[in-house]
Amino acid sequence: MKTPTLSSTTQKLLDIAELEMAKVQDSGHDIDHVLRVYNLALKIAQTEKEVDLEVLESAVILHDIGKAKEDQDSSGKVDHAVVGAEMAKEILEPLGFSFEKIRHVQDCILSHRYRNDYKPQTIEAKILHDADKLETVGAIGLARSFVWVGRHNAKIYKKVLDINEYAKSNLSDGKINGRIMDKSKHSIHINYELKDKFLLEKLYTKKAKKIGKERLKYYEKYLARLDREVLGEI
Repeated sequence: MKTPTLSSTTQKLLDIAELEMAKVQDSGHDIDHVLRVYNLALKIAQTEKEVDLEVLESAVILHDIGKAKEDQDSSGKVDHAVVGAEMAKEILEPLGFSFEKIRHVQDCILSHRYRNDYKPQTIEAKILHDADKLETVGAIGLARSFVWVGRHNAKIYKKVLDINEYAKSNLSDGKINGRIMDKSKHSIHINYELKDKFLLEKLYTKKAKKIGKERLKYYEKYLARLDREVLGEI
């Protein structure tokens, strides 16, 4: 994937992020994912006012650096957003970032994911959140979903009659937004019912909603086609 032209500081952050993302060993969550989110975040930022690009770029590049530690945790208690925010402070301080900017970047990282209590408050945090979530649908969302399926020996095709019962049996604390306990029982159809079909409600920016609407339409069309093929209709 082509790397965008970056400032020297941003390039240093990207180099650090690349080393951290290499530890994840997941092609759906690698440095290319970070670069896609980076490019999309800048596209969204062009439609918003008074965006601090230094904060946005730094937060986007560092948003998943805690992922390896989350994946290595068998207890399910480690949140890569929390870990990443802590790591970001140690990375940004030697580069001369002010206390306020570091806190802002940390807030963006903390609030970029679904499964925690942190919600985006600033425009920079909202842009990162939206750009990251758009990676879950569309053609790229499908590609990343099947990478996840293969990695965890999950189901290529599986539906459940009662999504709330599934949540009780296979999500932490029985909650819809809980962590998946046995990933081999999961599927992209189940994930759609849990999260993906609600994507537009979760997005903050007008531009992201427009992109999300088109991507979600493509995603849903694919799932409908998959239904028909699995049932032998076509």
